[in-house]
Amino acid sequence: MQIDSERQDELKKYTFLVYILQAFGFVIPILPIVGIIINFIKDDDVRGSWLETHFAWQKNTFWYGLLWTILGVVTAPFLIGYAVLGLLTIWFIYRIARGWIYLVDGKEMYRPNTGEIHE
Repeated sequence: MQIDSERQDELKKYTFLVYILQAFGFVIPILPIVGIIINFIKDDDVRGSWLETHFAWQKNTFWYGLLWTILGVVTAPFLIGYAVLGLLTIWFIYRIARGWIYLVDGKEMYRPNTGEIHE
């Protein structure tokens, strides 16, 4: 689906906003929840465009991050949780930075129809 440049710019702002909310989630944990809500509200608007891959990337970052956060917290009394949470922090920073850079460059996160991540 092709979207006009004005609409694309508007949707790109929402995509930036979600990356910002995810980044500030380190300080205010409720912000990534706001971001995922935006993802789901605007999902139909980006469907079929290159921004859809960013929305998928952001959703995966949120849901897998939530899963690993829960596992890290639950296993913290056994000390392994601290390692999980430390690695998770690095993973979050990587996902947010890579997504943001690709968005600024106007690149998709995945190759169309393959799900393969761009290198």
